[in-house]
Amino acid sequence: MRSHLLNDTTAEHYRRSVTEGVERVAAKLATTDRPFTGITVDALTPRIDGIDLDQPLHDTTAVLDELEDVYLRDAVYFHHPRYLAHLNCPVVIPAVLGEAVLSAVNSSLDTWDQSAGGTLIERKLIDWTARRIGLGPAADGVFTSGGTQSNLQALLLAREEAKADDLARLRVFASEASHFSVKKSAKLLGLGPDSVVVVPVDHDKRMRAVALAHELERCAEAGLVPMAVVATAGTTDFGSIDPLPEIAELCAQYGTWMHVDAAYGCGLLASLRHRDRIDGIERADSVTVDYHKSFFQPVSSSAVLVRDAATLRHATYHAEYLNPRRMVTERIPNQVDKSLQTTRRFDALKLWMTLRVMGADGIGQLFDEVCDLAAEGWKLLAADPRYDVVVAPSLSTLVFRYIPAAVTDPAEIDRANLHARKALFASGDAVVAGTKVGGRHYLKFTLLNPETTASDIAAVLDLIAGHAEQYLGESLDRAC
Repeated sequence: MRSHLLNDTTAEHYRRSVTEGVERVAAKLATTDRPFTGITVDALTPRIDGIDLDQPLHDTTAVLDELEDVYLRDAVYFHHPRYLAHLNCPVVIPAVLGEAVLSAVNSSLDTWDQSAGGTLIERKLIDWTARRIGLGPAADGVFTSGGTQSNLQALLLAREEAKADDLARLRVFASEASHFSVKKSAKLLGLGPDSVVVVPVDHDKRMRAVALAHELERCAEAGLVPMAVVATAGTTDFGSIDPLPEIAELCAQYGTWMHVDAAYGCGLLASLRHRDRIDGIERADSVTVDYHKSFFQPVSSSAVLVRDAATLRHATYHAEYLNPRRMVTERIPNQVDKSLQTTRRFDALKLWMTLRVMGADGIGQLFDEVCDLAAEGWKLLAADPRYDVVVAPSLSTLVFRYIPAAVTDPAEIDRANLHARKALFASGDAVVAGTKVGGRHYLKFTLLNPETTASDIAAVLDLIAGHAEQYLGESLDRAC
């Protein structure tokens, strides 16, 4: 079995195995003509349940053949231009190359003696991102597994900086369109069930600054502690961007930690034309960025950044076997001193490879393209009498609802939209997401693929309308 260990004696075996795997995936990508096959849970489950993991195949080709049957054939392919559902981006080739390198070398980014140059590369990328945000010379941060972990760490730092004797007095303010991880983080941090104050949004799904001011004033009058305001730069459902300058002013007035969840909107940091949409982010105390959403990186690639590096001490613990205190005086950089994780992948390498091959402008150009595509999609929807579209896009998301001409019952319209989404997914012709607006079911395009065109959007809208109309026709027949 030692023949499977990657080392100096098995380098050629490694080369052949990885090449064979890459060729399989490349062939699959080249021939995939739709984002999904429409496979059902009931159809796929027996294939996987029927595999005996205690009986290995002992052959890479045989295993790849099996993988084709249980995974590759029926995977959801985000690179396809009619995958329009969630915040999943197609990935750039330099980042995939980085993924191959980091997996093989297998550095762990917790300590210097496990990563060496990996530590310095990650730190360089954190500094680069902090400068793009404008956080100032004392900024720092660390890579994380994703936006949820980044938000959790940011709110941990905010909780500690609040210096409250009674956690029940702490309050976190976030818009009604903010990410669910805000409430989840509050629970994990031991805050009470009433700790997250939900602030209303305006017509464009942006936090209402006047409402935030009112809630902060109420908090102060009640003797509570405004621990943090979470402003969102790119909400999951709408891509809306909260009024960052106004929120920053209120945070300064009340001495409140300002966190900006830019997991989605961080692509604007590289934008050539739309960077001003996140003006005010430079005033944040902490920022979440997800490179695996709008920098076209493979999962996972995220970071949390802070204005004041000293605040990261709240995540620092020392272990004699890992990062003893003496290393600080010896100026040995250990990233575990900043992180909630211990063992941690060298995910920063993917972004490093991307920037070194494509440059920031290359990333920004791709993100600008999907933002421009969303603007085109908005015009299509606004001009189409079959659809009600919620808000003009701030980034690359469109939320809309099929409205049949002859049906007025909102519940029946809900069912038609739900059916259309499910039928479209089952067909494999396209994949779209769904959400609720005002208690009603809506559909959602999240446009992150520069290869998607306005023609693709128009075609998918026709498919949705066709499925909805078929459902309504059948429903009418049943009623008769």
